[in-house]
Amino acid sequence: MKRYAVALILSCFLLPSLGRGAEARVSAASLAVRAAIVAAVQKDRKLYGGRTPLPAVLIGVWDGKGASFVRAFGYSDLANKRQLSPADHFRIGSNTKTFVVSVILQLIAEKKLNLEEPLNRFGLGVSIPNADKITVRELCNMHSGIFEAFDTPQFAQLNMKVPKNFNPRMLVAWAVKQKPYFAPGKAYKYSNTNYLLLGLIIEKITKDRVGNQIRKRLLQPFGLTHTTYPQTEAMPEPWALGYGLDKQRNWEDVSNTIPVAFMGSAGEMISDMADMKRWIKLYALGKTGGPATYRPLSECKQFLGNTAFGLGINCSAGWYGYTGALPGYNTADYYFPATGTTIVAWITYQAEAPPEGVASVIFRDIARIMTPANVPLVYTREQLSGAGL
Repeated sequence: MKRYAVALILSCFLLPSLGRGAEARVSAASLAVRAAIVAAVQKDRKLYGGRTPLPAVLIGVWDGKGASFVRAFGYSDLANKRQLSPADHFRIGSNTKTFVVSVILQLIAEKKLNLEEPLNRFGLGVSIPNADKITVRELCNMHSGIFEAFDTPQFAQLNMKVPKNFNPRMLVAWAVKQKPYFAPGKAYKYSNTNYLLLGLIIEKITKDRVGNQIRKRLLQPFGLTHTTYPQTEAMPEPWALGYGLDKQRNWEDVSNTIPVAFMGSAGEMISDMADMKRWIKLYALGKTGGPATYRPLSECKQFLGNTAFGLGINCSAGWYGYTGALPGYNTADYYFPATGTTIVAWITYQAEAPPEGVASVIFRDIARIMTPANVPLVYTREQLSGAGL
């Protein structure tokens, strides 16, 4: 699990650079633009594949002027040679966090909590170091210093088997037994434990499951009919199988390697491209029901060079969005307000390298075509290690 957990963590934030340049509009209707996008994706399919290219890549580009380009490469089921479809469902991993923050912001608008409240106010049933100092804001923006739940020795010992009476508090309890990375608010460190805690806060305040709150507050009102918080291993039809590489670098089905019960409010959700294209724009623009003063993109806080993370959102060269990764799945969804452009890049493979995730690389390569003056940068493992990330 260690290698999967590390990849899950890294792939969720490595889309840096806050800088913005003057950006000329590029049309997704242009045949030359489309050809360049296809060439970039095919290059990445071969570069990051095994003995054969990546099994499936799904990309969508909407240029803000009404033109779009959607293309599915490869197979959703290699054994049965079923072609990938834009309608296929994927596990979206940490993109779940954008929905969790949206519920938190709605609760703030309802005056049921605020971003500056400390953890000890909620009575979550877990003894948490610095609970009197860690705020809701610091959970949202990954500045709490709380240890990563999926890097604990107790989690490693589970060997991907869900114990009886399992609940997210067990993961949190294991994490808070570890020494914090730093004092609250002193630095940035991506930790899924933050969002497991936010899920517990939502359930404490609403006296309801976090998945139910996401459905009632977000999925139903915004018409996201193909997005679910399933609490089960079953995938809705149609769906794309997730793959990994065996020792011979052949593709093997790893769709259910990690039980969804482990991910919860840190990464349990499933969606399709059409829903996430709509959602990421709404979320980036602060139109998912929270106070206008807490628009996620206005809260971006630098933590390494020009890299920033806000209230459950990556801030990258004028692009705003999120990525997610689970064994077999890697998704990147980004919106560029300057031109109204949206890019979605999904693949059925979670790689250990590059550290930012292959879906993020494909997104970056498409962004280089669509917004050449605003291309996200990529940090190396050495730079990240030097920064303690």
